[in-house]
Amino acid sequence: MTQTPTAHTPAQGKARAQFTVPAQHPMVAVLGSGDSLLRVIETAFPAADIHVRGNEISAVGDPREVALVQRLFDEMMLVLRTGQPMTEDAVERSIAMLRASENGTSDGQETPAEVLTQNILSSRGRTIRPKTLNQKRYVDAIDKHTIVFGIGPAGTGKTYLAMAKAVQALQSKQVNRIILTRPAVEAGERLGFLPGTLYEKIDPYLRPLYDALHDMLDPDSIPKLMASGTIEVAPLAYMRGRTLNDAFIILDEAQNTSPEQMKMFLTRLGFESKIVITGDVTQVDLPNGTKSGLRQVQDILEGLDDVHFSRLSSQDVVRHKLVGRIVDAYEQYDSENGTENGTHKGGRNKRK
Repeated sequence: MTQTPTAHTPAQGKARAQFTVPAQHPMVAVLGSGDSLLRVIETAFPAADIHVRGNEISAVGDPREVALVQRLFDEMMLVLRTGQPMTEDAVERSIAMLRASENGTSDGQETPAEVLTQNILSSRGRTIRPKTLNQKRYVDAIDKHTIVFGIGPAGTGKTYLAMAKAVQALQSKQVNRIILTRPAVEAGERLGFLPGTLYEKIDPYLRPLYDALHDMLDPDSIPKLMASGTIEVAPLAYMRGRTLNDAFIILDEAQNTSPEQMKMFLTRLGFESKIVITGDVTQVDLPNGTKSGLRQVQDILEGLDDVHFSRLSSQDVVRHKLVGRIVDAYEQYDSENGTENGTHKGGRNKRK
């Protein structure tokens, strides 16, 4: 939009709000390079006419929309005061949170600024933070509960945020070690046909966990931490028969555990330990006839003291925007066609 003088007195039935950007914040930080953030706001609030003059921003139009625009700029200022830049994605997520609060579809009092400025871990020049309300609640649940399940589609940060909390717990000496595990289940491929030793065959399944570690720790320190047992990355089968004390334990891809494996893993919990279990129940790769332990455990442990289930959705996807749309498209297809993950429930490739 072209920056123009502020509007005159609004017509009947319309409201007007004016906001002054403090001098310490350059307008480019508020409006974005080339007014990119302003365009996001204008698109989100078509019933409000937004004008900018110098460091003054005004909005005229529908009273509810104008009130939300005012709240949005208030929240943006709170974020900018922390030294954190606003991005188009952060603005879009802030608007979504404000609308959910205004419409009564949000069941909490958290503000966008509270969500976007919660630091989990600072490493290698970057800070890891939740980006959505559900992600913040997931992170808060990890602080408050001994066992937390993070259930949601790909790209919602389930594993990444859990890893950040694990590294934070290790660095603050809340735990003595981190244990990362995954079931070695093929997604349509056969492990036995891969070349190499057993470790070399299993390694690709654990690679995403290594990648996350490299984002959060000095890469040179990781081999030393693994050699000393401070960090352990192993397939789920290696957990049997152990009691895990003073540890932050993450089970990733838990939708590919059997009910027996899930029970085995949960009963590894030792003193002064914390468990986070992540998975996506719409992407089960177990053989036909095998029930997912992650699906079953929700019926068994829901409501149990000190166990929490955090459920994330396509709205919490922090990858490319298209990922969220893909998740929604599959859900709509399944709803309309009586399928699971695009496959007929009674068909040969049934997912359980």
